[in-house]
Formats: sequence, C-alpha cells, structure tokens
Amino acid sequence: MRFAGIFAVLPLAEIESYDVPWVPTRRQLILHIMRLARITRDDVFYDLGCGDGRVVIEAAKLGARAVCVEIRRDLIEKAKENARQANVYDRITFINDSFFQVDLRDATVVYMYLLTRVNAALRPKLEKELQPGTRVITLDFEIPRWKPVHVEKHYVAGLLRTLYLYVVGVSNSLVNL
Repeated sequence: MRFAGIFAVLPLAEIESYDVPWVPTRRQLILHIMRLARITRDDVFYDLGCGDGRVVIEAAKLGARAVCVEIRRDLIEKAKENARQANVYDRITFINDSFFQVDLRDATVVYMYLLTRVNAALRPKLEKELQPGTRVITLDFEIPRWKPVHVEKHYVAGLLRTLYLYVVGVSNSLVNL
C-alpha cells in the first residue's frame, strides 16, 4: 500500500481532524504549475491547503499577490517563515482556517493538491465564488464533473504526476501552452 507511509507518520487525532494529510508538492513540479497558471502581476493566487507555502512563494516571486490558506497552525507558521526567508512575505496573505470558510471571489488562480473527494466537496464553492476565466490547477486529483482544458503528466522521483488545468466557464477549449 503506497500511501500507508504517509498516514503512519501522522498521529491518529490529526488524520481525523484534517480532511487531507499534508504531502508537499514536489519542487520539480512547481515550475510546471507556474507555467500552467500563467502568473502575472495582476493575479491573485490562492493555494488551498498551502502547507509550508512553497507554491504561493513561487507565485509571489513571479509578481502575483498570493493567499496561503492552511488549517494547521504549525504549517502556516512554517509558510510564514519560508516567505520571510524568500523575501516575499509582504506579497502573501496567510489565513489559518479551513479553505471551506475562506472567500475565494478575488482569486484569479487557485491551486489545490487535495483528494478527489475533497475536490468534489469544494466544487460547489468554486462554482459559486470563482469568476469566469479563473484558472484552477490540481495535482494528481481531478475535480469531478469538471472537464480540464489541459492535462500534463510528469515523472518526478520515479512517480507519474498529473497536473489538471481548468478554466472557469471554459469546458472544451484548447489552451495554447
């Protein structure tokens, strides 16, 4: 069982209190994520379940205003520390709360490395709050009933990883990447 090791390091209380275990996005994938997101200085980049902040830090380095949403206090503190070290702390808003409770209406890009069942639970919120044209990128887990406009596969550390790009309001268009 491939994921048993992930759960073995988390105390049972944490598995039950958090819907998704934190598994960091591999750094080798972040450049691909940024390319898919097409970050500009006009973007507001949300990472739902930002962990140690590695993805929002890269978005901030590219000029976006970034929002790091993380329910675990220890991880949000680590994200703040990492942002200070990267000299982008002032470009990131840190929210220590459930992403189900955070208003997403100003997002132009949303990144999620969550489980399919969590993506499914978030879908109504995304549909209600995100504006047409908002780019949504997920790693490894699709958003059920949404059709990606682009899918990429990358081998990282011997594992096949899949990036899905969705554009709110666009279902069958081709995106030039």
